[in-house]
Amino acid sequence: MCVVAHPDDECFAFGGALALAADRRVETYVICMTDGQAAKNRGSAVSDADLGRMRRDEFAASCEVLGVAQHELLDYRDGELTEVPIKEAAGLLVKRMREFRPDVVLTFGSDGGANTHSDHMMVSMWTTAAFHWSGQAKQFAGSGDAFQPKRLYYQTTRSFIPNRQPPLPMPWTVTLDIRSVEERKFDAFRRHVSQAPLMEQTREYFRKYGAEEHYTLVATADPQPAEQYTDLFAGL
Repeated sequence: MCVVAHPDDECFAFGGALALAADRRVETYVICMTDGQAAKNRGSAVSDADLGRMRRDEFAASCEVLGVAQHELLDYRDGELTEVPIKEAAGLLVKRMREFRPDVVLTFGSDGGANTHSDHMMVSMWTTAAFHWSGQAKQFAGSGDAFQPKRLYYQTTRSFIPNRQPPLPMPWTVTLDIRSVEERKFDAFRRHVSQAPLMEQTREYFRKYGAEEHYTLVATADPQPAEQYTDLFAGL
């Protein structure tokens, strides 16, 4: 399960991990909390609602390219996630975790990702809470049987996008070699036609650093020492 804030997060930040999982026949489920109506890049949209409809379709097309088995886009307002009560949003994720029963959960780090976006920070907090609450029967008793996912990873980085506020990234524990699916990740991003200027702005960055994605293991169902891995599913 991968939890993101905006359409294009799924490919921009997690595309390699999702495509690699699909190639291994690992079932994936991406949950996006907003339809991205506050984006600076508007494409041909004539209103916020029009942009939202456009980006919903782009998100679905991107997920198809990445081989995502299930995808869902919720109705929270882009740019306003700091106003959402944590237990409300986390409760929605708990319900979905108990239904989908993922072994591995991916989301942004608490730094807000490469662009330190406050929406990304909130999604990180909600997903972290849901990861723990999903396994506690006393929490959200009406949202299905308790289920504890095995691993929670934060997306992190060893490089910074130029001309943006740099994050305070977490030291990574997983380095994914995504060269085998790198072009598929970029193809998924190209499905976000409304965000074409963003792809152009980051082209050189991805040319230099795009062969790898980095993740930090932040919680597990079983106690274990921190180690370096090249596989999100090692030992599962």
